[in-house]
Amino acid sequence: MRVVVTGASGFLGGMLAERLVWTRELGGAPIDRLVLADQVTQSNSALVADSLVEVVRGDLAACCQELFDQPVDVVFHLAAAVSAACEADFELGLHANVDATRAVLDAARAQAAAGGPVVRLVFASSIAVYGSSPDLPLPAVVSETTLPLPQSSYGTQKLMCEHLITDMTRRGLLDGRVARLMTVAVRPGAPNAAASGFISALIREPLAARPTVCPVDPALRVAVASPRRTIQALTHVAGAERGTGPGQLAGVLPVNLPALTVSVAEILAALREVAGGDVADLVSLAPDPAIEAIVGSWPAVFDSRRAAALGLRPDPTFLSVVREYVADHRDAVTTAMRPRPRHRT
Repeated sequence: MRVVVTGASGFLGGMLAERLVWTRELGGAPIDRLVLADQVTQSNSALVADSLVEVVRGDLAACCQELFDQPVDVVFHLAAAVSAACEADFELGLHANVDATRAVLDAARAQAAAGGPVVRLVFASSIAVYGSSPDLPLPAVVSETTLPLPQSSYGTQKLMCEHLITDMTRRGLLDGRVARLMTVAVRPGAPNAAASGFISALIREPLAARPTVCPVDPALRVAVASPRRTIQALTHVAGAERGTGPGQLAGVLPVNLPALTVSVAEILAALREVAGGDVADLVSLAPDPAIEAIVGSWPAVFDSRRAAALGLRPDPTFLSVVREYVADHRDAVTTAMRPRPRHRT
């Protein structure tokens, strides 16, 4: 099996690549070659040096021919420009999210037309495809049957790609699996241009003894998932067989990945519980109407029966998410900010 990961130098792409190298299988089938594609150099030298791995660097829309120079069985399409960046630069979003996706889909279609394998393509979409408007407010609980009405360019671009993937799947040109990601937190490293990036910053920056701001009303509720749960879900969706039985992927509807619904106030409370008041006090309120407008338009409560039927579950609590971040990224937590031991009960 030859597997391609686009956006492989990004945070989730890198995590996914590491998992695939570690397991060396997907859905019970061995991986013979793992191709990591990105326009940014892969920083994990051990990953690049693995005998399973091949690296392709360059603009995705321009290097698809190289990616498909040998038959491709599975594509994890994670490469994208993120929400706030797309709102600031419309052309960037169109190129990175629409043109690049179209290039991947065209290459997959050409492979099938030439008698090669039908590509199983997992597309990392987003809950940003949903939105609320005065004439069509979102229901209290959102499912895959809720009409998407994006309120950002990023969400619109993701929805455009979703529809194209669904149509090409209907026509038998590929086997498309659309996974709508929740806000992934806590992300390590430097902040990105995602509108939801402040959620990770509320934990990451204080734990590193750096001040940060909360740009939204603490009462705002958001749907989140830890990095571990997100990667687990993506590989599970990729490996699932199609059908209507237990654990199988039914129909062509997207899968909303499992969501943990929390308020921003609860996120801050989890930080205080793990690291104490001095750390939590490094967060200050500084309202940003542009950020709140984007993030506030996304749903927070989901009917996750479709994901549950695949065996996927959300994180139990945000406290567990914070503790997981500390366990996975101890170098990013200052010695003085190490979490206090939990009291026995």
